[in-house]
Amino acid sequence: MTLLAHQLRDAHKAVAPLPPETRQRLIRHLLAITDLAKRDATLAARRLEAFLADFQDGPGVG
Repeated sequence: MTLLAHQLRDAHKAVAPLPPETRQRLIRHLLAITDLAKRDATLAARRLEAFLADFQDGPGVG
């Protein structure tokens, strides 16, 4: 498994315990990044990095 795949898996785990409304929105964002990774792994990695930075600032951000 690649580093990006591990990071995506960990991001999904971090989002899982959140309240349903917030979790659904963030999971949609992660799924979009996952889909992007199929076409452009470098861009997906940058987007995931930005997502994780926002998430660390507060899970409602993004």
